[in-house]
Amino acid sequence: MMRRSIGASAAQNGRVIRICPKCGALLLSDSENCSFCNAPAAENGPAGRPAPSHLAAAEGVSEPEWRREVSRRLQQYRERRGHLRPDDSQSGLPFQEPRTVVVEEEVRERPRVRPASRQRQNERVEIRVQSELDFSISADERARPQTALVPVAGLAPRRWAGVIDSLFLGLTCAGFLALFRSLGGQIAFDKTTAVIYLVILYLFYALYFSLFITLAGATPGMQLMRLSVVRLDGSIPDTRQLVWRSFGYLLAGATLTLGFLWALWDDDLFTWQDRISQTYITAAAPLSDADFLSASATRSLAHK
Repeated sequence: MMRRSIGASAAQNGRVIRICPKCGALLLSDSENCSFCNAPAAENGPAGRPAPSHLAAAEGVSEPEWRREVSRRLQQYRERRGHLRPDDSQSGLPFQEPRTVVVEEEVRERPRVRPASRQRQNERVEIRVQSELDFSISADERARPQTALVPVAGLAPRRWAGVIDSLFLGLTCAGFLALFRSLGGQIAFDKTTAVIYLVILYLFYALYFSLFITLAGATPGMQLMRLSVVRLDGSIPDTRQLVWRSFGYLLAGATLTLGFLWALWDDDLFTWQDRISQTYITAAAPLSDADFLSASATRSLAHK
């Protein structure tokens, strides 16, 4: 007779199970044959005694074929998915809670070591934002007379030369107006005509000084007062400087003679045309080539 599959063993006083001797399956039912391989279950153990669960696990029962097949296919599936390499096994699951280890380190505050104070030496640092301008390097580059042999003419003779030039300019304008009147022109006195008269007067002024200064080097009033135009070194100016002086006359006349009045507070009694052209008016004779060479030698010795 077959014993029941589930019951208490008298020797072990525990629960026993039956194991199929052919496939190794656990028989939980009371049937006489195995539910998996249909083998008779009466062959389990000697005298038909059921094997305890802890003894059955300890015995070296050969692993059934279907378990090996399942294990092999599961291993192939894991290798295809890349979860495990062929030589890796599945790691166990940590079911125990990790212990938290608190390590307390005693931090002792170390006394700060103060560096020994070093006595700083006084250092002088000079920072120059703008370079120094040395105007004494070359005497020819200074915008003032460079020789005492050719001094700047005083304001009185220059003023009389200006008066004479103004008379000549006025007579010239009067002659053109008389010619215009003789040809049948009419002279009106209104705002528009006054502006036109001023423009014509300025044109005569510009032509008068430009022609005489550029071509002759001096105006008729300067020639009558025995004045001449020289460079800063006392020599005769070139054409370029005379052209710049003519431009200075035009600029001074356009500002209502402000360029002429500039000589009243200039240190060297220079006007705008003198500063622009680097020339000035003198009552002395200009230096010749020999005088210029001797004056240059004297200046170089004086600088040394």
